[in-house]
Amino acid sequence: MIDRVDVTVDAAALLRRLRAAYGPLLFHQSGGCCDGSAPMCYPASDFRIGENDVYLGEVAGVPFYIGGLQYEYWQHTHLTVDVVPGRGGGFSVEAPEGLRFVTRSRLFSDAEWASLEAEGPPPRGPRPAGAASEVAGQGQP
Repeated sequence: MIDRVDVTVDAAALLRRLRAAYGPLLFHQSGGCCDGSAPMCYPASDFRIGENDVYLGEVAGVPFYIGGLQYEYWQHTHLTVDVVPGRGGGFSVEAPEGLRFVTRSRLFSDAEWASLEAEGPPPRGPRPAGAASEVAGQGQP
């Protein structure tokens, strides 16, 4: 199985600290302009996933969704969540830390894309609690 989204060591460490402070979290990558296109991390209870949002997987135990229209543009790319110094303009929970999440991307290889096509499209809409894989180490470098 090919992961569609991954996380850097630094971003995973920040997510562990944020989860300890805020509880369950989720990421949403929208197609907005400016910081609206950055991955936003929210307490899971503070953001409602829509039926058209696409579930790409988990990073460091945090579900990662992308807006349906944005997915149509980015479906051929592998996303990696990273963290850099600075404050974004959104409401993402890492802002008070003086850090911001960013998404780095690369095109899937032909072999990766063939495997993903064989798996079928990723699920859309909210995932039931516990539906995400809890395999140890998944989504972590």
